[in-house]
Amino acid sequence: MSAGEPLRLTLVSHARTAAIRAARFGVDDDTIDDAEARRAADAAAAHTSHTPHIPHTSFGRALRSGRALCDLSLRTRQTAQALGLSAAPDPALRDLDVGAWAGRSLEEISASDLRAWTDDPTVAPHGGESVADLVNRVGGWLAARVPEPGSTIVVTHPAVVRAALVTAMRSPPEVFWRIDVPPLSTTLLHGRLTSGSAGGVVWTLRHACLPL
Repeated sequence: MSAGEPLRLTLVSHARTAAIRAARFGVDDDTIDDAEARRAADAAAAHTSHTPHIPHTSFGRALRSGRALCDLSLRTRQTAQALGLSAAPDPALRDLDVGAWAGRSLEEISASDLRAWTDDPTVAPHGGESVADLVNRVGGWLAARVPEPGSTIVVTHPAVVRAALVTAMRSPPEVFWRIDVPPLSTTLLHGRLTSGSAGGVVWTLRHACLPL
């Protein structure tokens, strides 16, 4: 891709799971609700409809491009399948590692640990990744991404979407928890290659966290 030609990266937060409904930290084999799978399929059909009264959307164009990524978790793979996507796995897109808290409800975690975790992006009382670690990981994925013409859809986790937004907007990691990412919402980033020996991709935000 030549310098200045835009990239289009659509981040889709995975469909709702029982863990989300129960305010529980997720695990890799969490499954999406059947009703959510149907909602994702219906949304994909609406966005790619050829009905004259329904104009093609940017998400519909991305769906038709056929280029998609997700991590190895069951909930992102099921969401991609419900959207009609054949998504290639990319482990760098995995959810925030919450260590010993995985599978546990918020009520099972001490209030002081939760407060420390949400107040300071550099701490990880669960023994997994800190928010700052996640932002660095996702930022590295964005920076190292091989630029390709056209659109790519990434079916991923709310935490990864937050980290991408923090990176794209060059915000401090403290704003991470101020971003609400609902299930089955889309965030669109456009990127351009910078020129020179230190060239990379600079991302700009087109829209954030819009429901399908």
